[in-house]
Amino acid sequence: MDSTQEVELQIPVAGKESSRIQMLDDDTNHQQQQLSRFSKDYRWWFRICVYITFLLVGQSAATLLGRFYYDKGGNSKWMATFVQSAGFPILIPLLFLLKSSKIASSSSSEKPSKCHLYLLYVFFGLLLAGNNLMYSYGLLYLPVSTYSLICASQLAFNVLFSFLLNAQKFTALILNSVVIVTISASLLAVHSESDTTSTKLSVGKYVIGFVCTVAASATYALYLSLLELTFKRVIKSESFDTILKMIIYSSFVATCACVVGLYASGEWRNLTAEMNGFQKGEVSYLMTLIWTAVIWQIGSVGLLGLIFEVSSLFSNVISTLGSPVVPVLAVIFFHDKMDGEKVIALLLALWGFLSYIYQNYLDDSKAKSSNSDVENSS
Repeated sequence: MDSTQEVELQIPVAGKESSRIQMLDDDTNHQQQQLSRFSKDYRWWFRICVYITFLLVGQSAATLLGRFYYDKGGNSKWMATFVQSAGFPILIPLLFLLKSSKIASSSSSEKPSKCHLYLLYVFFGLLLAGNNLMYSYGLLYLPVSTYSLICASQLAFNVLFSFLLNAQKFTALILNSVVIVTISASLLAVHSESDTTSTKLSVGKYVIGFVCTVAASATYALYLSLLELTFKRVIKSESFDTILKMIIYSSFVATCACVVGLYASGEWRNLTAEMNGFQKGEVSYLMTLIWTAVIWQIGSVGLLGLIFEVSSLFSNVISTLGSPVVPVLAVIFFHDKMDGEKVIALLLALWGFLSYIYQNYLDDSKAKSSNSDVENSS
């Protein structure tokens, strides 16, 4: 009788011990999931900060070098277009390095065929070359103030294309960001009228410049939205080498198109004279073109990285944020005049940027809360 009672007493005790061990295991697994999620979020925000830095630094430095090229005697539209895509070879070693160290990839059934990928690269490359050329014509035939003001409209075009193609959800903070950043760029553009001397242009050239700049702004917004759509619906790959491939192959196509345009227009005949007449010398001429090409590629990595990780609208907000940053850098490197309107434009741009960042933070917090509720309910 006594042994039977001991067995009956041991069974509940053993059950309590097993349930306690199970609870400890659940707590450990939950803590590991929390640490893993925190590590993943930290890495994601770190990548976003790197891409933002690449885009702002690349775009600002390339703009300053482009101004230096024109100020010191450069005048080739096709060469200015060529250097925006010709720096892609510097990314090729990085592509092979990532490919050799790649551990896992998506299944072959999810990947598009090579033929479809090559068609996409050709399409985006030609679109990029045409867009860059239209911007060059706009800058040639329009005052800088008018040109910058029209370029700021690319954010409004991107809002439209993001809604139609990418199903972008708009909140009060996102709309606030778009409006504030656009006003910032527009304020800077209107103010720049006092910094430039008016030139007499024919009505025909002015119309060509206006149409080309509007078309380039719309095309650039479409380009960003189509890239986002391609990454998410067609390529369906979550790796950095996907971004590099899009940059390298598309830039190769754009560069080939620029070379054809350079020879077809006859501008190649004037390049030697342009180099010899460059105010800072031949070496400075070559270094200006080379570093402009390299820095544009750095900016492209940041641009496509933000599209890949967030959205085309966010990348365009960051790109437009660079407009007020350039005058600040011009004060440092070109000793331009810095006044109150430029400072206000910069502060507005930062306000719009922080509004968008805060919206991403709210979305991330909401996603974490939803995941936590699901885990607790299960």
